[in-house]
Amino acid sequence: MVKIGMRKPSLKKSISARTTGKTKRTIKKAVIPGYGKKGAGWIKNPKKAAYNKVYKKTTFSFWDLFK
Repeated sequence: MVKIGMRKPSLKKSISARTTGKTKRTIKKAVIPGYGKKGAGWIKNPKKAAYNKVYKKTTFSFWDLFK
């Protein structure tokens, strides 16, 4: 069942997303082939990718209310 409506805001996840360093992503990109490539999720786990696509279209962020 996919959620519909506003996502519950999480301060912890919000801070984590803003502080994940550029160097960490650069290292992962160098070590893991396909990391950060568009559409790689569909190859790795199509069921999860399909769910995420629908979830993204049916929910909105608390901060979207102020845009």
